[in-house]
Amino acid sequence: MGFDLNQQALEGPDDKLRAVLAAAGLPVDDLTEPGRSFYRFSRGGQTVGFGGLELYGEAALLRSIVVLPDQQGFGFGHAITLALLDQAHKKGAAAAYVLTETAAPFFQSLGFLPIARDDAPAAILTTRQAASLCPASAALMVRSLPA
Repeated sequence: MGFDLNQQALEGPDDKLRAVLAAAGLPVDDLTEPGRSFYRFSRGGQTVGFGGLELYGEAALLRSIVVLPDQQGFGFGHAITLALLDQAHKKGAAAAYVLTETAAPFFQSLGFLPIARDDAPAAILTTRQAASLCPASAALMVRSLPA
């Protein structure tokens, strides 16, 4: 992608994030719990999407990656995901995990591989996302981060 996105950490509850996630059918029940970092991504002053992550030692769980409907199809989803992977790596994560019901091909295009839930670290499996917010039918995927 030949563009740079501005990444801004969100402090506290964000109504726009909550509305966009709800409209996309993504979980919103645990957005304000400790240990979550959410970001607004913009280009030219216009919000294009959101994404988040949770860190558990060397494991990171990517959360709530969403591109606004009128901004889809331009590669922003890839750019947001790569920015979150970079952020996780800078904070010490060696692997990133994601749970998805509908976007497995998207994440596979970014190097994520499906794994059995039993193969994930306990820290990932005990998150609210894995334990209760995402159904058992959601695919769990992992990508190693550069050393």
